[in-house]
Amino acid sequence: MATPVEMPKLGNTVEDCLLSKWIKQKGDSVAAGEIVAEIETDKATFEVPAPAAGVLLATFFEEGSLAPVFTNICVIGEPGEDVSAFAPGGAKAPSPAATVDQPAAAPVETQAAPPVAAAAPVPAAETFASPRARRFAEEHRMDVRGIQGSGPGGRVLEQDVRDAFYTKPRPSVVVVETAAQAEPAPAKTTAMGGIRDKIARRMREALASTAQYTLTASADATALLAMRAKIKARRGELPDINLNDLVLFCTVKALLRMPQLNAELKDGKLQQYAHVNLGFACDTDRGLMVPVIRNAHALTLAELSVAAKDLADRAVKGRILPDELSGGTFTVSNLGSLGIESFTPIINAPQVAILGVDAIDLRMVRRNGRVEIEDRIGLSLTCDHQVIDGAPGARFLGVVRECIEDVAALSGLKV
Repeated sequence: MATPVEMPKLGNTVEDCLLSKWIKQKGDSVAAGEIVAEIETDKATFEVPAPAAGVLLATFFEEGSLAPVFTNICVIGEPGEDVSAFAPGGAKAPSPAATVDQPAAAPVETQAAPPVAAAAPVPAAETFASPRARRFAEEHRMDVRGIQGSGPGGRVLEQDVRDAFYTKPRPSVVVVETAAQAEPAPAKTTAMGGIRDKIARRMREALASTAQYTLTASADATALLAMRAKIKARRGELPDINLNDLVLFCTVKALLRMPQLNAELKDGKLQQYAHVNLGFACDTDRGLMVPVIRNAHALTLAELSVAAKDLADRAVKGRILPDELSGGTFTVSNLGSLGIESFTPIINAPQVAILGVDAIDLRMVRRNGRVEIEDRIGLSLTCDHQVIDGAPGARFLGVVRECIEDVAALSGLKV
């Protein structure tokens, strides 16, 4: 009996996945549990195993296309079985004979069907669209009528509305290759798509839906550097806690003292949280990812360090789960290791603020009427002015500075 293979749901917020590669081709024999395809969410790659043994009779999506979750992407069965009943709405299932290279039947002359008249416009309330698609359309003042749906039965999904909103014009990434020759080589143009395209959309949406401004300050990094030096000297006795771990820990403590910034603005309503789910920007070959350390406020410094390293390692290797990339209440982006002295981080909407961490540099400061030179760490805080005014943002930076300068006492770690 033919067995359909569905696009799995890989997280609470995942509506569709990119079918990045077919491991098995139509007509191939497949064993139960054998991988038939690779799929991608916004951030990670996963494998789809075969639920049963047989022959791959039909595939319903091409490589590089988006497929809604719980939608059939292919069918496994015995040669000659009819698989048309498993095709998603609007998809055409290839005949089993064609997929397994059996001789095709002789063509039969048929009379062309008369053209079908276009359906009359349907009121928005009756449009066959998902709730998230309708909400996106309302927020962006779009009419979902006339949008071709890719969901089951032609249902309009959020991705369909997003694609309609952003397709004119589509941006492209231009990479110019240079060479030492008389005639320059032609520019290489690559269409931007997949995960990079989704990151671009999120960034545009974040800037379009918020009123962002950035404040910069610095903190005395003497205590941070001293603590890190002691931890390195006692390697093996103490956890390998790095400077980023220390700053993340201090940020959590600051958010507990000023919870106004530990919040999200959703549908015009401000949700302020008592718990801290701390996101942190992570650079990977697949693009920017933001793993989330859940309940970071309840972790010790050592526990937070272990959690951050585990999430970052799996993000870089493409093994992180979608739910581990969502649910953050505040985000930290650290570019200090790359020598950046100041920058304007973009808020991870619907959060209301993000902290940028800059490089540690020697700077002159005036203290007690004297000019001294000390190591200082730069801080760049971006806030949503819809929620956080300049004064509260400045006060939060002051609290972060106090926590950094008193990190040894806050950590409770005996070094």
